[in-house]
This record gives sequence, structure tokens and C-alpha cells, in this order.
Amino acid sequence: MAFRQCPRRLWLEVHQPSLREDSAATEAKFAVGDLVGELARQLYDPEDNGVLVQVMEEGPDAGVARTEALLDKRVPIFEAGFQAAGARAFIDILRPVKKSGQRSWELIEVKSSTSLKGNHRDDVAIQAYVAQQAHLNLSAVKVAHIDTSFIYKGQDHYDGLLREIDLTHEALNRFDEVAQWVNLAQEIVASENMPFILTGAQCRSPHPCGFVKYCRTQEAPVAYSVDLLPRVQGELRRWMQAHQTRELSEVPDEKLTPVQLRVKKCTLSNSCFFDRAGAKSEVLSYSKPHTFLDFEAVQLAVPIWPGTHPYQMFPFQFSLHIRRQDGALDHHEFMDLSGAEPSRAFAEALVRACPTTGSIFVWNASFELARLGALAQQFADLKPSLSDIQDRIVDLLKIVEKCYYHPEQRGSWKLKRVLPTLSSVLNYDHLEGVKDGYMAVLAYVEAIQPETSFERRAQIEQELFTYCRLDSLALVTILNAMVNHSETELLVSSSRP
Repeated sequence: MAFRQCPRRLWLEVHQPSLREDSAATEAKFAVGDLVGELARQLYDPEDNGVLVQVMEEGPDAGVARTEALLDKRVPIFEAGFQAAGARAFIDILRPVKKSGQRSWELIEVKSSTSLKGNHRDDVAIQAYVAQQAHLNLSAVKVAHIDTSFIYKGQDHYDGLLREIDLTHEALNRFDEVAQWVNLAQEIVASENMPFILTGAQCRSPHPCGFVKYCRTQEAPVAYSVDLLPRVQGELRRWMQAHQTRELSEVPDEKLTPVQLRVKKCTLSNSCFFDRAGAKSEVLSYSKPHTFLDFEAVQLAVPIWPGTHPYQMFPFQFSLHIRRQDGALDHHEFMDLSGAEPSRAFAEALVRACPTTGSIFVWNASFELARLGALAQQFADLKPSLSDIQDRIVDLLKIVEKCYYHPEQRGSWKLKRVLPTLSSVLNYDHLEGVKDGYMAVLAYVEAIQPETSFERRAQIEQELFTYCRLDSLALVTILNAMVNHSETELLVSSSRP
């Protein structure tokens, strides 16, 4: 599968695995996949007589040998290993079945996604090829993914969480194609030289590649990379791929959107664009008091609260700054690490903390607006207050995107990219533990586990408060810069509703 994404990735996975650097987002996805895989083993083995092949502990060769020994026992085998025809595969679930009086096996690959992807089809085709080349009698080849219509009823009853898609006919009819992949991949692995492939779209799809940072160091340096352009898609993406364009200066102006053109011009001239008058005018058009709000929310692939869906969004924390008439700030914050479903407590605390008048600034409003809308639908008694908050939301990102750009943003308007260009006081570098949204979610999930110690939970709570507080204070700082205020503010009071 690494080869299918990029031959260079395969070579590095085999010859230089230590160069791989996975992001926090990738690590979070691994954690979700492990959780879904563990639950799938329970669902497919309700009698608990299956066997898990511990590939990481036993090693791949031992895993293959152990699988061979287990086949005669006719029990479910998890991470079953096979090696044949130049390839090795470990299958999530191998379940014994009887079809037309003959013993055979079902191959099931479990995915934490909510739909079938193209790379899933390749994955099971490879698994089936290797298993059948190892003389396993397969009667079915399936992918099982998360069904978002599933409603958890509690008591650890997860029947129905996974939706099966039968790919037997398709997978068993791709063996010639898979054999070609295996032969080509073997040639790549056998080579002493790393294949030269320019970084590009394959570095992000179907999964972010952990070797991309290294690969960029192996390419001829460019003055300014086309990777700095935001939202490259459609015709522009096709043109850049056709011309193998790497230098930003080589992209024609007429092919760029106004925002992309601004990024290009500011980057090449190493200059900042700032429509100060426009930014100030727009900010001052919004009613006071000015409130600055940031949410943190969690999505659970496997729901833990009755009545909830997979990947339903639950806000569990907010930080809110309110600018008083004298220019100083009041601060309110909330977090629920009790392990209970946090939506109600979050909504009530937010209604208490938010002023009943004035504008509420957020960064990338679609997230907060969606959460407020969902909470208003969920809690009828709070709907008037939550809808009022929703109506007063202002997207500070849109103001900044329209009126400001600094080359150090490197084509991004993420809060963590914009803030350092406008503040010499605030930054995210000093944070310990939780440093981004993905880490916040992982920390929250750890904190609500019953086995998490009191001391560790207290540490996580402090890290989460510090991180979220910095996000809302960053909004204050950025808005100050838009209206030429000092970036230094005094927090005269702080409370946790």
C-alpha cells in the first residue's frame, strides 16, 4: 500500500524507516484505528474463542508461522499473516465459515472511516491475493467501516456499528493487477538507490506521508515553492502537474485567484499586505462589547454515551475573553472532564458567560456556528440564548484574509500562522503537552478514562486550559493589530462557570 501511494515511500519504509515523522493528526488517526480494530474483534468474536496474532511482539515471520498453525483450529484469527508470491499481508479479521458444505474463510478488513475509499479496494485486493496464493480457501472478501447512522444504546452494545461491504468478486478478479504491483514493488525494494519522485499531491493522498519533510530536502532547492499557494485545485492543479511546476514564480498570474495572487506577490517581494483602513473600518462596524471565543470539541469513532452517533461532535471546553469599556479584559473558561456527555454543561456555561449584547469574534466561524446550531437543536430550553449567540458570531478569519497577509504565514491563515506575524508577546512554542487541536482531543480522551490518575488528569486539565486560553487571547491580539491597538492586554479577572 505504501508502494501504491508512492514508490519512494515504499523504499524509505524498508531502507530508512527512522526518517519517518508522523504528525499529531496522523497519530490521532492511528489511535482511532486501533480502538475500532479492538472493538471489531469483539463484534466478530462474541464467544471470545478467537486468537490475536501479536505481529509487533512476535515479528512478521513468527506471525505467519503462528497463523499457519491456527488454521486447523477453525477459530477467528485476528491479524492473520500470510506470505506468498513475493508479498506478505496481515489481515484484520479471518473468520471460518462453511459454504456449500466446504470449509472456507471470510476476509474482513476493518476501517475507521465512514465510507468505502478507493484505497480500501486496493487494500483488500492485495490481502486476498496474498492469502489465496498461500492456498487459503476464501469465500468472501469484505470491508467493514463505521456506520454513522448507528445509535449507541449503552451497556457496551455495539452491534451495528460496522457496515460490511462485500468486495469478493472485485477483489478476486484483480489478481493479475496485484501481481504487477508486487513485482514492481519488489524491484523498488531490491534497488540500492532510492527512486527519485518529486513531492506532490501523492504526499497527501490517500494519507499524509511521514517522509515528505525528508523528501523535500532531497530535491533541488527552489526559491519559493508552489506549496505556498492556498487552495490549489481544479484547473490550476492540473496545469501545475502537467508542467511539473515547483517554483512559485513560474505560475502565471492569470491562473491564480485574488488571494493566491496576493500570496505570490507578497512572497516574491518579501512584503506584507495590510489594508489597515479597511480592516479597522470593518472591525469597528461590529457592535460592542467585543467578545472573543474559542471551542474545543471531540469526535468519537466509537460512541461512549447512550443516544449518540459515531463521529458526533461534542464541545467540551471553551475560553472566552470580553473587552470591557475601559479596554481591559474579563476572562471566562469552562471544561468538563467528568466523563459524562459534556454538551449540556458546556451549553449552560456558555450561555452564562456570554454577554447578551455585542459581537462575538471567532476564527473560522463554520465550526462554532455548526456546534451552536447542533446545541440549539439538542436543548430546546437553551435554544433562544444559543441562537442569539449564533446570530452575533463574527468570523475574524474572513476580515484578516481580506485585509492582511504576511510572507511568514506561508500560504496559510491558520491562527498559529497568523499570530506570530502580529505579536512578539504571544506564541504557541512555549506550550507543554497540548499544542494543537488534535493533541487536545487525545488529551481529553485520556483524561476521561477511569484508569487515568488524579495527578495526570489535573495535568491534562491545566494543559487544555492553557492551550484554549491562548487561542482566544490570540483573537484579541489579532483584532488589536487590525485596529492599531497595543498587543499587550491585562487580564483583570478570570472565572470558570
